[in-house]
Amino acid sequence: MLGAILAGGRSRRFGDDKLLYRIGGKPLILHAVERLETARRIDEVVLIASKNNAEKLRGLGYDVLVDELMIGPMGGLYIALSLGDALVVAGDMPLIVPEFVDYIIREFRKNGKAVCVPRWDNGYLEPLHAAYSEEFRGFLGEKIKSRDYALNRAIRESNPCYVSIEALPEEWRVSFFNVNTREDLRRVRGIRERRLER
Repeated sequence: MLGAILAGGRSRRFGDDKLLYRIGGKPLILHAVERLETARRIDEVVLIASKNNAEKLRGLGYDVLVDELMIGPMGGLYIALSLGDALVVAGDMPLIVPEFVDYIIREFRKNGKAVCVPRWDNGYLEPLHAAYSEEFRGFLGEKIKSRDYALNRAIRESNPCYVSIEALPEEWRVSFFNVNTREDLRRVRGIRERRLER
């Protein structure tokens, strides 16, 4: 399955392009890329960029598609699904757990639904750590035409497969951690160091 990394955000809370900010000697986004590549069920990784950062991201050596829609995550997902079924994550998620990625893809294949998305017991969804079918793109296209860009609502209306997060190994939850601030970068470094000590 394709691994698609959404990398078109504006990094407002961070201050500059956080995806190229270095952690452990490499850009933040490369941590997400490498973890996706480690998942057994991911065949290829592509980056979905904005017009503003596409050239910089191409310098990392991966295929880059440009999201011309600029309507948020729904637009990036719509572009990604033009290539086929995809496991979609955000570029600011440096702690993705490859085994969790494989689990989601396995559940997606088993259930045959248009979407397979992790869900917390309180109903909160993790749409940027989920598997989507190419067919879901048509449904998104209708939403985009009607200017309804709420990805969570589109997912809920599609009769998705839900993965109960609380029923899974607790150590997989770090997969959802995303970097929004410089303080988050310090937290990532701390988590990485604790893992290396084990």
